[in-house]
Amino acid sequence: MINEIIRKSSDGAELSEEEITLLFKVPLFSWESFLIQAAAREKSERASGGLAEVHAQFGLNAGPCTRNCLFCAFAECNGVFTENTELPVEEAVFRTRRFEEDGASAIFIMSTAHYPFERFVEVSREIRKSLKKETVLFANVGDLTAAKAVQLKDAGYAGIYHVVRMGEGRDTPISPETRQQTIRNAAEAGLLIGTCVEPVGPEHTVEELVEKTILTREARPVFSGAMRRVPIPGTAKAQFGMVSDARMAHILAVVRLALGYEVPGHCTHEPGVMAAASGGANLVWAETGSNPRDTESDTEGRRGRTVSDCRNILEEAEWNILNGPSRFCTVT
Repeated sequence: MINEIIRKSSDGAELSEEEITLLFKVPLFSWESFLIQAAAREKSERASGGLAEVHAQFGLNAGPCTRNCLFCAFAECNGVFTENTELPVEEAVFRTRRFEEDGASAIFIMSTAHYPFERFVEVSREIRKSLKKETVLFANVGDLTAAKAVQLKDAGYAGIYHVVRMGEGRDTPISPETRQQTIRNAAEAGLLIGTCVEPVGPEHTVEELVEKTILTREARPVFSGAMRRVPIPGTAKAQFGMVSDARMAHILAVVRLALGYEVPGHCTHEPGVMAAASGGANLVWAETGSNPRDTESDTEGRRGRTVSDCRNILEEAEWNILNGPSRFCTVT
């Protein structure tokens, strides 16, 4: 049965909910699990023309966010950040230009959900002006109305990263429908969609993994993938711990098989060799500035990896790496 499902995915047919469920339920370290991972790697190579990409994310601000997503360091209820901080525009321009010079194929600009949208657009315009015309920009912000999505497009963004997260509406006050509406608004504005199955914790069920995997497929993204949750010390979610690298490689591989060849990018975070080698991940991120998985306002030199670090990880996983602007995130 598992062989048939793998063959069906490799042939480009869409897997059913039942078939995805069976793949997730395959025991770790079984020969079937390794077959799934091998097929995922092959599918990623075929979907991307054998090339992996390094992208980079700059976090504009940090501070207590009233959205209170339980897994996030910025959540006011978690008490990690008690004051709002923001890096100056000049520093934002400097760090994003450094990403460009270091060879990142796309640059993501992130803010917390409570950061003023008008300010985000203002800073984004300054960043856009400082970068090469061909440099790809993605926004990682809170939910968007149709009008705000158009503003992002006008500010020079090629797309957005947006997710219906694990536990959405349970571990967060945000409804899954609100997240999905933002994705629809962005697509209608001409923005590309990047998404992911995240943040995955040990307590999440196969049923929820399947549900979120299908939602990523329905978003018609240019990249998807899977990310594990990093426990923030002292928070309610920390008690559940973290999914192992080995388990995430299997989860990541199943997500790859559930998506078609029209999705060239397959991401994982934080970057790791096992996910890139066995899970089929061909996209990883460098980070600077704020980070929802770090307890400091600037992740550079801490959890955040450099572009060079990410290239080394992909090379260790035997990927050829794209030099130049992203092919995953190209507006057609």
